[in-house]
Amino acid sequence: MSSLPDFIAPARFQDPAAALAQVRAIYDGSIAHLRDALQRFVDGEDLAPRVRACYPFVRVRTDTVARADTRLSYGFVSGPGTYETTLTRPDLFGAYYLEQFRLLLKNHGVSLEVGTSAQPIPVHFSFAENDHIEGAMSAERRLLLRDLFDLPDLAAMDDGIANGTHEPGPGEAHPLALFTAPRVDYSLHRLRHYSGTRPEHFQNFVLFTNYQFYIDEFIRLGRERMQDAVGEYDAFVEPGNVVTRRAGLPAEAGDHLGTPPPRLPQMPAYHLVRQGGAGITMVNIGIGPANAKTITDHIAVLRPHAWIMLGHCAGLRNTQHLGDYVLAHGYVREDHVLDEDLPLWVPIPALAEVQLALEAAVAEITQLKGYELKRVMRTGTVASTDNRNWELLPHRGPERRFSQSRAIALDMESATIAANGFRFRVPYGTLLCVSDKPLHGEIKLPGMANQFYRERVDQHLRIGMRAVELLREAGVDQLHSRKLRSFAEVAFQ
Repeated sequence: MSSLPDFIAPARFQDPAAALAQVRAIYDGSIAHLRDALQRFVDGEDLAPRVRACYPFVRVRTDTVARADTRLSYGFVSGPGTYETTLTRPDLFGAYYLEQFRLLLKNHGVSLEVGTSAQPIPVHFSFAENDHIEGAMSAERRLLLRDLFDLPDLAAMDDGIANGTHEPGPGEAHPLALFTAPRVDYSLHRLRHYSGTRPEHFQNFVLFTNYQFYIDEFIRLGRERMQDAVGEYDAFVEPGNVVTRRAGLPAEAGDHLGTPPPRLPQMPAYHLVRQGGAGITMVNIGIGPANAKTITDHIAVLRPHAWIMLGHCAGLRNTQHLGDYVLAHGYVREDHVLDEDLPLWVPIPALAEVQLALEAAVAEITQLKGYELKRVMRTGTVASTDNRNWELLPHRGPERRFSQSRAIALDMESATIAANGFRFRVPYGTLLCVSDKPLHGEIKLPGMANQFYRERVDQHLRIGMRAVELLREAGVDQLHSRKLRSFAEVAFQ
């Protein structure tokens, strides 16, 4: 026997707002049940029986193929059958869920079923934002948690759906979304840990960088824009959830809770907040493909509209100069961190919408066009390696492979970010800046590097931000490419 909240049986809805309201009611009731029991347990009460609460789910049953606009990349199921997914955090994903519900109703003309699922909510995922409940318990008391509450189950969080390896069992529904609710909750908690900011602050356009210099400039620009009373961004958020509102805007509930951390988190995130989540988030992922995979694994559950890598690279061509830009249109994947999830034989295509926005931004910011633009930017293949000291290998293997691939630049993160964008159906792009040319004897030296950073970081960052603005102006319907969707695809974006 278990102590459960009131069970809400599946009900049918033709109105997306009513379906979302039912999701909220189920989720809020489940979380309240867990929090109440957990607080009593922390206060020393002996609970019996076991306490459990489950996620809400949404289900679609259809006997026909979608009557959808063939230009769409999402919003419909792949064929007749039953499709469902568990849902979480309607306070965070409410607008997203509402849009997915609206599209399903429009494209299939059937009801949505919403009810209580059989998937338990791990008690850790019920904690309020600023709760640190486990810290108030003794080690012995913490051990009792597993006897009384459901803990995170990794079997419910794998990425088989996104990887295309998930096979429903007999009588089991097909997936409706890339991520189950436990998988989403897991990533939301990881984002707080790695980025130092709440998931609510993340925006739908994300810039990644591998150098703190870019973050320093983003902070300067963010704080500067908050002094503009008529700017397009409403707030600037820094690690520790430190919120600075634009001049003239009143503070909002919770702003005062932010405090700068004593030390920066592993991959700090900064957010230029715009209405509807249409602003810009920038994350310093540091060096290496492991970090790049880790943070994109978790940001992907937020379903951003695009992410772009802005960083430094080694130029591989003698005709390149320090400070030149590289717009990636292909990748050599020697990062190895995604080999099991996304086989190397899977191509990672360039996405025209992102490519055009990046090229237009370079032209606009540098004031160069046409043939003159080729003086400062090349389009080509970027190779990403997990060996930072590849130049020191006692043979010409890497150099030969990079030459055969026609690679024009080398880094450690770009292929990972692009490949994970492909894997998770998040539009991606890469614009790098040549900071050294090791094959040609031009290596980073302190004085030269400092001058280079001063001259290029500001321009490079402004190019990335302008590319985001161009993507936003074009509209997200144009951005989510059908190239990223399989022929047996989930309906949710």
